[in-house]
Amino acid sequence: MPPLDFAADVVYSVVLMATTKAGGTAKNLRDSNPKYLGVKRADGQKVAPGEIIVRQRGTKILPGRNIGVGKDYTLFAMANGVVRFRTKRKTNFDGRFKTRRVVDVV
Repeated sequence: MPPLDFAADVVYSVVLMATTKAGGTAKNLRDSNPKYLGVKRADGQKVAPGEIIVRQRGTKILPGRNIGVGKDYTLFAMANGVVRFRTKRKTNFDGRFKTRRVVDVV
C-alpha cells in the first residue's frame, strides 16, 4: 500500500463571515435645498427701490410699471410706491387669449 499524502487529498475551504447583516442600498436619500420661491410683497404693501416682490421660475407673473426683472426672473421694485397686482389678457401665437398676472409699483 502506497503512503498517504494528506496535503494533496485535503482541500481547505475558508468561508468569510459577514461582520454585519446585509442592509441593502437606499436610493432616495438625496434632497435639494429649499428655494423659497413665491410672492414676497402683497398687494397694497409699500416698497422701496430694489425690494424683491416675487421670486419665481420663469415669468409666471409678468413685470409691469416700475418693475425690474433679474436673471432668474425675480421681480423687484425700481421706484418707491405701492405694490399692485392685476390681470392682463395676452394673445397666444395661435390667436387664443390667456389671462396672465402682472405686478406694478404705483
